[in-house]
Amino acid sequence: MPVRKPILAGMLIGLGAYGYLSLGGLAGAVIFAFGLIGVIALRVPLYTGFSGVVKKNQFGELAAVLLFNIVGSSLVGLAAHYCSDFSTALQAMVDSRLSGGAGMAFVKAIGCGMIIDLAVYIAKEKGQMLAVVFGVPLFIVCGFYHCVADVMYLTASWQWNNGILWFYPTIVIGNFIGCNIRRIMLGWQ
Repeated sequence: MPVRKPILAGMLIGLGAYGYLSLGGLAGAVIFAFGLIGVIALRVPLYTGFSGVVKKNQFGELAAVLLFNIVGSSLVGLAAHYCSDFSTALQAMVDSRLSGGAGMAFVKAIGCGMIIDLAVYIAKEKGQMLAVVFGVPLFIVCGFYHCVADVMYLTASWQWNNGILWFYPTIVIGNFIGCNIRRIMLGWQ
């Protein structure tokens, strides 16, 4: 797998998150969907999309996808940090995420994984991109956590501390579980 593709996927999700921060509210959440639409249209690997279809022998590839998604989202986060002033809203968002505790982060990440997995499945299998247009705003208005988008928020806020040591892995694992609930409940398709 060329590293450019998962980096691009991370950048697209980072751009969606940047759009959400720029506009805010429900309109910003809808704008965020453009990032996932780009990921699907360009067929670039995103951790939450790949998690829902990964096979047992592909966990190394899944880890590489996550790593390079992080790189791409971080690049957009750096641009946001230096080019925009989201300080108040972004700081409140990051502080809220970090103060919520591992249990809350885990549950909110599972919710995001479920929504994103179903939206991507419907878009790819049924050709209905409208699922993404509704799915992405749904996970945002619910306050759910996406491990690639959160990298953009953390990088843009420049808030790196010991709390991230428990926060981020909890979201990655929660997203993975949420992305696999459909397969588990329907018989591991």
